[in-house]
Amino acid sequence: MKYRLLGRTGLYVSELCLGTMTYGSAGFWEVMGGLDGEAVTEQIKYAFDRGVNFIDTANVYSLGQSEQLVGQALGKLGLPRDELVIATKATGVMNDLPNGRGQSRYHLMNEVDASLKRLKLDHLDLYLLHGFDPLTPLEEALETMHDLVRSGKVRYMGVCNLAAWQLMKGLAISEKRSWARFACLQAYYTIAGRDLEREVIPLLRDQGLGLMAWSPLAGGLLTGKFSPDGTGPENSRRSKFDFPVVDKERAFRCIEAMRPMAEERSVSIARIALAWLLAQQVVSTVIIGARTMEQLKDNLEATEVALNAEELATLDQVSRLPEEYPGWMLNLQGLYRAEPPPYEK
Repeated sequence: MKYRLLGRTGLYVSELCLGTMTYGSAGFWEVMGGLDGEAVTEQIKYAFDRGVNFIDTANVYSLGQSEQLVGQALGKLGLPRDELVIATKATGVMNDLPNGRGQSRYHLMNEVDASLKRLKLDHLDLYLLHGFDPLTPLEEALETMHDLVRSGKVRYMGVCNLAAWQLMKGLAISEKRSWARFACLQAYYTIAGRDLEREVIPLLRDQGLGLMAWSPLAGGLLTGKFSPDGTGPENSRRSKFDFPVVDKERAFRCIEAMRPMAEERSVSIARIALAWLLAQQVVSTVIIGARTMEQLKDNLEATEVALNAEELATLDQVSRLPEEYPGWMLNLQGLYRAEPPPYEK
């Protein structure tokens, strides 16, 4: 296992992060995995033994069950706290009460304490705003997160699934007020879904934020077990819940390009898809979530796959986004500064 800095912080995280959306079975979330305590403990032990130091969960996953199961497993295993980076999130709907969701100071303060209690921890290494709240002023959410960092309950703060302008606005507010700033963005990024590259990834590079890539296999589509007509394993998550949104025509072109690379190495197509992500410099960590130990073991082996320059070029070509304005104009106008002047003084 290799370790990478989380953005411009000094915090090292494993390049593969253990995702926990499959933990618990409350309501809708059962379709994601429905794993119980025994299975959760087995996954966490195996991942930790393989060098994974980063665990990502959220209060909304099975309405707190995921956090609770992670906390129970950590206690049962007795893993050293100073060798773990634990992340959780808040914003989603936790109950039907008026303040049971969002990014108000009231809700975030309540939820951080509830998460700590479920996880059986005295602090969170990373706390993320789990998306966009159109009602709460961004200043209110950011000041609350800053206060949580200052209190010691939270070490670093991050955010999920924002547009580039929203992310930049948040960074500007934090800089103006001398508040703690976002360390990272957690976002959907995969070889079959490179939309992030239009606006967000250039911003991440410019501002020094880390990227935590979620759903790297596009909800299981990139395992190679599905056919273009939509048929696939009946018990798979993708068969029950067709998410995240993906250009399937492009996805299957990617799969067919990755297939010979996988066959040459006698590995799964999923490992090739993960290896492509790990080759992207902007990525701090790739979040892997598994329903079975077989899936977890296979995903963790992706760290041993190294794609060569020719293979990366092939995959870049087959997965490349169609050009859009103003991107193509920026590229065109930038050409005259791409090389030094052809003369000497």
